[in-house]
Amino acid sequence: MELVFDGHNDVLLRLWRTRKDGGDPIAEFIGGTDKGHIDAPRARKGGLAGGLCAIYIPSEGPMQFDPDANGHYATPLAAPLERSPSLDIALEFAAIAFELDRAGGWKVCRSTADIRQATDTGVFAAVLHMEGCEAIGPDLAALETFHAAGLRSLGPVWSRNNVFGHGVPFSYPADPDCGPGLTDAGFDLIKACNRLGIAVDLAHITEAGFWDVAKTTDQPLIVSHSNVHAITPIARNLTDRQMDAVKESGGLVGLNYAVTMLRPDAAADGDTPISDMTRHVEHMLERMGIDCVALGSDFDGALVPDAIHDAAGNQVLILALEKLGLNGEELAKICRDNWLRVLKSAWNEA
Repeated sequence: MELVFDGHNDVLLRLWRTRKDGGDPIAEFIGGTDKGHIDAPRARKGGLAGGLCAIYIPSEGPMQFDPDANGHYATPLAAPLERSPSLDIALEFAAIAFELDRAGGWKVCRSTADIRQATDTGVFAAVLHMEGCEAIGPDLAALETFHAAGLRSLGPVWSRNNVFGHGVPFSYPADPDCGPGLTDAGFDLIKACNRLGIAVDLAHITEAGFWDVAKTTDQPLIVSHSNVHAITPIARNLTDRQMDAVKESGGLVGLNYAVTMLRPDAAADGDTPISDMTRHVEHMLERMGIDCVALGSDFDGALVPDAIHDAAGNQVLILALEKLGLNGEELAKICRDNWLRVLKSAWNEA
């Protein structure tokens, strides 16, 4: 079984909602559940050794995918969020992460050595990521505190605007060049992440923001869970020019399992063939090379192909990648080694 270190999941969001509903998120993760995509038993079954676990402040109401007669849809950006309640929710997410660590359900990892040790001992390696920085004010004091607590990755924006920059909508067909980029506070955030050793994720930012980060950061460019715009022209996917920049920086792109970002018609249909996933991987490999392609499932945050279903089905994709003719070393790079290499660089490790 090929072990996977995955670039993005929303399991903390699901566990936070479990607690809000009166349930026990720690027992749910450790003992297993039929909800969502990830818990410890299903992760072990599917070879999911760990990943970046998002602290994400949910917007009110569900996203609306209302396709017209041509299958096109224009999902508006979510409304901006206030800082104070966002900080409260972020701390609640972090508390669950640390409770799970204390209970032995996973290990909160702050270095690539931590990830390797957790993987070697069969413990889920969780890296704290912040998806949209509404909980952090422009003075960046909260950034210092979250980093000290274990935050090692962030995306300046989700698909909504905030004090740091502008996000892309979930619209099809649409271009990622759909709004302004970083604000002055956003440039300061990127520089602070470079100084602290916090990875910067460009998965939800506009193309203008992508280039703003590219000219500012000293890290490899990371796009944790996005796919190929040339195949599925949804605004969340990357153009070939963006992928060229990722390659030049020595960064990576993580394949997103969300069917709306895989299918050529961008439809929210679970009956999506695995060949749609491998088609995106093949394009990424051709454009960027083996060292720049990884996985970023978006488990617990998206509708994934029925053939995978949840973390227990992760090896379905790995077997499909084997059939592309990838050898063992190449599979290891896509499944985990590329993430470890890029995080080691972003975290300023020797």
